[in-house]
Amino acid sequence: MTTYESKIQMLTCDAATAFGQLSDLRNLEKYKNLIPQDKLQDLEFEEDACRFSVAPVGRVELKIVDREAPKTIKFGAENSPVAFNLWIQLVQLAEGSKMKITLKADLPLMIKTMIGGKLQDAVDKMADAIAHALNK
Repeated sequence: MTTYESKIQMLTCDAATAFGQLSDLRNLEKYKNLIPQDKLQDLEFEEDACRFSVAPVGRVELKIVDREAPKTIKFGAENSPVAFNLWIQLVQLAEGSKMKITLKADLPLMIKTMIGGKLQDAVDKMADAIAHALNK
């Protein structure tokens, strides 16, 4: 498994508030217009899952497989040609909190060299977008 970690993002809200927003994926519905349509299409959100289409991969589903309030939300992938999992870590600070996103993917070497940088960029952009949304 190859690991990609986002930059640590500072949040103005406490970890419990961030956890509450992120652990129910329906809360992300209001931000789907911020996602470039050339990256993800056909976004659908449920409390514990989200589904989307990625060219040329096809339809992928992320499901919440574990929650540890207010610290961690773990996701597993279904219907993906590459096995991966993702988790969001939250840490309470004296004021606000901090967040990091980690992606672990089982990538063959040839694919890793082709898309490894894009996955790191995607994890960083996801963390930026979540931080921006939570800091409003």
